[in-house]
Amino acid sequence: MKMNILLYLINIALLFSAGSVTGWCIEVVFRRFEPDNKERLWINPGFLCGPCLPIYGFGLILLYHISLCEKYIGIDNKIIRTTIILAAIAAAMTLIEFAAGEIFIIRRHIKLWDYSNNRFNYKGIICLRYSLCWALIGAFYYYFLHPGVLAVLLWFSHNPLFSFVIGLFYGVLFVDISYTFKLSAKIKAFAEENEMVIRYEELKRHIRIRTKQTKEKYNFLRALGAEQSFRERLKEYMQNQIEQADIDKLHEFYKRTIKNRKTKD
Repeated sequence: MKMNILLYLINIALLFSAGSVTGWCIEVVFRRFEPDNKERLWINPGFLCGPCLPIYGFGLILLYHISLCEKYIGIDNKIIRTTIILAAIAAAMTLIEFAAGEIFIIRRHIKLWDYSNNRFNYKGIICLRYSLCWALIGAFYYYFLHPGVLAVLLWFSHNPLFSFVIGLFYGVLFVDISYTFKLSAKIKAFAEENEMVIRYEELKRHIRIRTKQTKEKYNFLRALGAEQSFRERLKEYMQNQIEQADIDKLHEFYKRTIKNRKTKD
């Protein structure tokens, strides 16, 4: 019994690591060609420095478990069962986005992604368009990837020595988390000081553009730049936000800050 639980936990660890790295690769390519990236720059996506997007790791774990639940749906019609599975996947992934987005906004004053320009969005952290995208991703996983995932996990259960690779992944991940959260503490302090929320991807794109303009050395993994110039980059980013607020464009200042600023002006 204990061995079965241990094997299950190792499988979950494998799913999380595989989903996180695969999701990071997808996002690297996606963000290279998204409309907001007019300069077509390669930018390291996500909160962490390394090739890991935890939301995709949790997503793959959910996809795996929800797909296994089909046999428990007491409906004979295959189409209806599949529709229920895909709707559950879309809802679960949207819930993950919502929870992660809210936690980082409330606790860190950071908006990890921004759907504000899309219709039917809530706080810019979830929107109908991407919920439908999650359903399509879920359909791709369910029809094409799930059998392969089951085969890999079965192989893995007979080759436990491979688990040392997972150990290496999590060792690097914990170091990455420690470093990134120390850096995010500085972002939080700056955001609180200026009563704003930092749009994380926009900040990284701003830093990437500035390093290109000034011909500074750019580190792809440490996308927020060198620590000594980081606060200056934050000030530049804030100035851009002020300019957007002044012409009633998208900004992330608290309403009272904008009101006080306009009153002073």
